[in-house]
Amino acid sequence: MKIFYFGGQKSGKTSKASAKALELSKDKKPYYVATYDNSYEDEAMSERISRHIEDRKDDFLSIEEPKDLVKVVREGETYLIDCMTMFILNNMDDGLNHMKIQLNKIFELDCNVIFILNDIGNGVIPMERYSRDFVDMSGLLGQYLAQKCDEVYEVKYSLEKRLK
Repeated sequence: MKIFYFGGQKSGKTSKASAKALELSKDKKPYYVATYDNSYEDEAMSERISRHIEDRKDDFLSIEEPKDLVKVVREGETYLIDCMTMFILNNMDDGLNHMKIQLNKIFELDCNVIFILNDIGNGVIPMERYSRDFVDMSGLLGQYLAQKCDEVYEVKYSLEKRLK
């Protein structure tokens, strides 16, 4: 089963997706794949990461992998990938096709994967080119995930709406 959750920042995506991962994993702990590249020395993000680790430590096995999801996803397991937005940022220079190639390999595997993506395409078009490219790639990858996944959920204010 491949499932896609999207919504704005702090919309409740992770809590809804976490509940779904725990439901799907049955008697095994699911994997939480953190995609944030913690090399930026951002103190606020470090604190956020610490809170996330503390919140999930009893329920998930954690893996940190910012770029190569194929290297960590295996058959027969359940994964929560949080989040695809950071995965896009980490792989921007390699291009959208590179990301789709990775994801195609994951879609071929017999495992449960829950993808989370921040919905950032509802705002003003950024002035700076790299930011525009990032927003465009996020929208395009979101469309790809929505098409390929078995279920798609939009989350707003901790309310989820199944779209597919």
